[in-house]
Amino acid sequence: MAKRARGSVRPGQRRPIDRRPATTTASGATTPTAPRPAGLTEAETQRAAELEKELLAQERAAEAVRSRAKDRTTREVYTGGALSISAQQEYAYVARDVRQIGLMAVIMLAILFGLWFVIDVLHVINL
Repeated sequence: MAKRARGSVRPGQRRPIDRRPATTTASGATTPTAPRPAGLTEAETQRAAELEKELLAQERAAEAVRSRAKDRTTREVYTGGALSISAQQEYAYVARDVRQIGLMAVIMLAILFGLWFVIDVLHVINL
């Protein structure tokens, strides 16, 4: 890979914008730019106050929605809402699985007992 020289621009990229503090006039003389005032103008202050009011109103509305949702979920938990329904469904799955496991255990024990009876008691297979 070739070494790049300082300040070179790769294809597809622009050179950095040259920001100079002074401006040039039509005659070619440079004049310093006026410094920005330290404070805010009256219009900027009013606009900031309006934005602040809008933000506070949005935050209050969002907080009201959150509190209503929280109240609704706590009421559902205590009054048998969606949480208790899903818990009942999950317990039904668990109960069915436990019954299937028990049935498989009984079948396996029956097979083992049958093999023991055939091998040791009836002496069908002589070892």
